[in-house]
Amino acid sequence: MPVPDTSPLQLRRATAQVFVTDFPRALTFYRDLLRFEIVFTHGDPPFYGEVRRDDARLNLRHVDESPFVAEVREQEQLLSAYITAADAEALFREFRAAGADFQETLQVKPWGATEFVVRDRDGNLLLFGSPSTSPS
Repeated sequence: MPVPDTSPLQLRRATAQVFVTDFPRALTFYRDLLRFEIVFTHGDPPFYGEVRRDDARLNLRHVDESPFVAEVREQEQLLSAYITAADAEALFREFRAAGADFQETLQVKPWGATEFVVRDRDGNLLLFGSPSTSPS
């Protein structure tokens, strides 16, 4: 049985930074449509904050203009975050019922993962996926 790594060098979590041009609109989108909880906001008016759903966390950062070239982001599917889900199919159904905008609908990928991509109001691409259940 493997021994868990308890060294102080162990990485615990990575949190994606999502750039948004309308901070209040982004908070509403993540809270109301994707059902993330607003953890905190910072600034007056707020320009930075964190949202979470279960163990998934995203930091939202206001920018005046998107740092992405829209056509390149879409064509190359430049993801802002990959979020692992216990059941991607059930989550897809939830988001579809809520009216999410999908860049890619639910698919089983050649590597066995079940994935889909949501586009937020700023065009950020968020991939939600469940790993393959078959042994490697």
